Amino acid sequence: MTAPKSPLRSVTPFPDATVPLVLALTFAGLGFSPAMPAADAPPASSFADVGVTFIKKHCLDCHSGSQPEAGLSFAEFRDDASVVSQRDRWKIVIGMVETGGMPPEDLPQPTADERDAFLRAVRGAFERAARDAKPDPGRVTIRRLNRTEYRNTIRDLVGVDFDPTEDFPSDDIGHGFDNIGDVLTMSPVLMERYLAAAESVVQRAIKDGPVDTWSASQQRLLACDTSRSPAQQMREILQRFALRAYRRPATEQEVSRLAELAGSVVAHGGSREDGLRLAMQAVLCSPKFLFRAELDDRPDSPEVRLLDEFQLASRLSYFLWSTMPDDQLSELAAQGRLRADLDAQVQRMLQDPKSEALIDNFALQWLQLKRLDSFTPDPQRFPRFGQRMRSSMLEETRLFFASVMREDRSILDLLDADYTFLNERLARHYGIVDTHGTRAGKAPVRPGGQPIRGEELVRVSLVDGERGGLLTQASILTVTSNPTRTSPVKRGVWVLEQILGTPPPPAPPNVPLLPEGEEVELTGSLRERFEQHRSNPVCANCHARMDPLGFALENYDAIGAFRTKDGTFDIDPSGELPDGRTFQTLAELKEILKEMKDSFAACLSEKMLIYALGRGLEFYDQPEVDRIVAALQRDNYRFSTLVREIARSDPFQKRRG
Repeated sequence: MTAPKSPLRSVTPFPDATVPLVLALTFAGLGFSPAMPAADAPPASSFADVGVTFIKKHCLDCHSGSQPEAGLSFAEFRDDASVVSQRDRWKIVIGMVETGGMPPEDLPQPTADERDAFLRAVRGAFERAARDAKPDPGRVTIRRLNRTEYRNTIRDLVGVDFDPTEDFPSDDIGHGFDNIGDVLTMSPVLMERYLAAAESVVQRAIKDGPVDTWSASQQRLLACDTSRSPAQQMREILQRFALRAYRRPATEQEVSRLAELAGSVVAHGGSREDGLRLAMQAVLCSPKFLFRAELDDRPDSPEVRLLDEFQLASRLSYFLWSTMPDDQLSELAAQGRLRADLDAQVQRMLQDPKSEALIDNFALQWLQLKRLDSFTPDPQRFPRFGQRMRSSMLEETRLFFASVMREDRSILDLLDADYTFLNERLARHYGIVDTHGTRAGKAPVRPGGQPIRGEELVRVSLVDGERGGLLTQASILTVTSNPTRTSPVKRGVWVLEQILGTPPPPAPPNVPLLPEGEEVELTGSLRERFEQHRSNPVCANCHARMDPLGFALENYDAIGAFRTKDGTFDIDPSGELPDGRTFQTLAELKEILKEMKDSFAACLSEKMLIYALGRGLEFYDQPEVDRIVAALQRDNYRFSTLVREIARSDPFQKRRG
């Protein structure tokens, strides 16, 4: 995938002739390769001319008024600016028009020339916006630490091994993640919880007693130059604590106020430890600790500026570790050397055990696996499902993603791989009859052929097409199902959203649900019943994108076990995609998805960039996404390249007022 022409052209490796390809791939629905304009194709006309004419002729009859179809009105789109302001919506529109999904088949169709001119006009709007706009790293709303970040930061700051967030209210979700600044509000209840947690934390961290009885964490927390006066010792301790808690050097005024607070306790008969406890409690309740503020001396200036190195260290540590910077990051920042040593630090941090946070907080949210905790399949139909099965499913995906990350494998291995991680329970669930992995000649086995036994998940080799990659893991197959049966729609939408980055529009209101129940199931296979459901022209076009992807996974039941029949009906996993490509098996579909590797790379880059920045992406972020994908292309799609290029990106390294 290449980058649109923009002021960032100097940092991208592609000639201007590739611009049309970039725009087509960036905004193509489902990532299908569109018909590219020839080198002598006419220039794109303005949207106000060609685009509005097309909309009036083919769209407004259904998509206007107080109750437009699919909740989408085109009446507001009259020029380039109105289109560019709705980037995500127009990605869907382009995909629908390009693949023939819109206008519906039962309505007059545009000619090929009309369709091409319309698509050129829309893409031209985005191209001109990217070309004419100044490079913009965007602006992140000041971010409160979410529950996970708070818990981890307390752990690393004071060495207290307990969870102070158990009674905190849950964090809101934005753009699929729980670390988005715009939704991390501060309620009175949460403030009360912070006050109580701060008191509990410092009581556990600083216990009265002789120095020789202090724990290692207490020794680090209270270390000071004992040759100095008691007041100077307290100031030294508080200065170091504030530096680490605020993730930047504390000012003289800040340290003096903390020292005065601690000194007032001692002056009224309290111990030194009492004074330190109160001052540290004040730090833990301060917005400077609870929020990730990126302050500078020009808060009102709209100009773009580099983050200082302490701010960069904080962004990097919360991105990869969901916690505060460690000593090495802080020391490099203090020396002004972090930016120069950035690549090496990314590699170090990915190998550190704390990078488990990237799995738990990025990967599991990207894959929507947090829902697995609350998913409860029908116990009559799926009696083998229980808490231990749920845990095993989730751990398989965690270990698999970790292997791609720690071994610096290609991100394309996430789509298909020749290994996974199983314990005896999952091996049996996946259909390995004996725990040596010998089922009818199919052989998922541990390296060396050792048996798969017990609760521990071990790495196993896969030599058939039934498993391999995220799509066939039970965790994902389960959360994309209904409690009583599979859901081709949910599975299809999941692939569109999380793998290809081209989500379908919301379902139109008042569309009847698919009939359920044993009597209904006897009337036909699930595929046959869906065919009847999608005969409604309002439903047909979106289902043409979702259903083939979902039915390709029908060989896996609602908790991910392989099957060849759904009740008494044979399962047919074949399908045809809107661009005409066909497949007979899931293995063939995975090959098609791997051919669409740049659509997947762009989707994963966008998801991880959203997570790293703590904000949604805007149209001006597209050149950076394209630059990241171009770097992945050059470097065989290695996982570390994705992380490194995000850390190098302008949105990550810079900000505007």
